[in-house]
Amino acid sequence: MNTNQQNTMSENQSNLLISKTLIWVTLICIAMAMLESSVVIYLRELYYPTGFQFPLKPASYTIAVTEIFRELATIIMLSGIGMLVGKNKQERFAWFIYSFAIWDIFYYVFLYLIINWPLSLSDWDVLFLIPIMWVGPVWAPVLLSVLMILLAQCILYFSGHRQISELKLHEWIVLITGALIVIIAFCKDFYLYMTSHFPTIPGTQLFFSKRTFEYAAQYIPVRFDVMLFLFGCAVICAGIGIYAIRNMKEE
Repeated sequence: MNTNQQNTMSENQSNLLISKTLIWVTLICIAMAMLESSVVIYLRELYYPTGFQFPLKPASYTIAVTEIFRELATIIMLSGIGMLVGKNKQERFAWFIYSFAIWDIFYYVFLYLIINWPLSLSDWDVLFLIPIMWVGPVWAPVLLSVLMILLAQCILYFSGHRQISELKLHEWIVLITGALIVIIAFCKDFYLYMTSHFPTIPGTQLFFSKRTFEYAAQYIPVRFDVMLFLFGCAVICAGIGIYAIRNMKEE
């Protein structure tokens, strides 16, 4: 057997392993999405029997803190998938963002199938609570999840075809910059609300205190900065493109 045949067999085995791993990781994340949507459905039945809407219904401090730690636990589990499946830091990152994206997309799929929500992709939702509340229309996290899947697949593809396919420092900078812009877009409206309506809250209490939860319950989203969000997504796309083009040239 010559070297070319050995390389071809090795590449085929690598691709088969990635395919099997992809199927199982996808199934696990879909199952996690079902669990996540179940918890939200229970909460909505208790607090929003007539339908979810802003402002949020007052919840106990215990419930609010539990929700934050539930989200943190979810992130740890999704990170664990990457740590267990990936062979190096590059693949671990790819599997993490892929897992996160599949989980997030199917979370909305199950909500729609079970309780017929969202009625449209423009419906507002509470997306995250760490370190402060992230809000936005449903289409925004779904679009971001699609970009995360694209980046993850690029990394895994080149990782399977090349010995070295690591993201370069400048590519990391572009991707992280885009991600930070997107996060700012999600948090901007709530942050402006908290700092403008309740300037008496000490900075150390803005993120994690009973007073913050009390004020947050009165929050009604006003404006999602679509242009800022889309700009962040464009920066992320640029980072993906730079990485993909470089690797295609080096193949």
